[in-house]
Amino acid sequence: MEYALFIIVAGYIIGLGAVTVIDIHGFLGRRSSYWTEATIRTHKVTKPLIWIGTVLILSGTLWLYQDSLDSYIPFIHWGILAIVIGNGLFLTFNISDFLLTQEREGREKELLPSSLQKRIIAHSIVSFVGWWGSLVLFIFFLYKNLAF
Repeated sequence: MEYALFIIVAGYIIGLGAVTVIDIHGFLGRRSSYWTEATIRTHKVTKPLIWIGTVLILSGTLWLYQDSLDSYIPFIHWGILAIVIGNGLFLTFNISDFLLTQEREGREKELLPSSLQKRIIAHSIVSFVGWWGSLVLFIFFLYKNLAF
């Protein structure tokens, strides 16, 4: 169980840290060409870190929750993770591809189209709520199941 806890906590540190960095960059980049370029450059580092964090959390919870399948918490947690993963797939294969194309074409300083900005904001909110909600649920599970 200690290994599973370590893997999950490492996943949250890596993934949630990267999500926070890219969300702040994206917010700042809405009206600034400087921050738009910084976001495009930064997302190449944060994207793999977010996926590493996600994989660590998922694998750690599969290990940790194997004796707790009579509880509703693992299933809610995995449901939140499924939403986070789906959201991440969209961001990785749609938004990231757009950003990389913009960079390849030498347009990395151009502000993103407002329709794309709105989609990014919506997906960033899903990401933020999903990651933090998942963490709160994990802490709730620990509180209910471990002696403090």
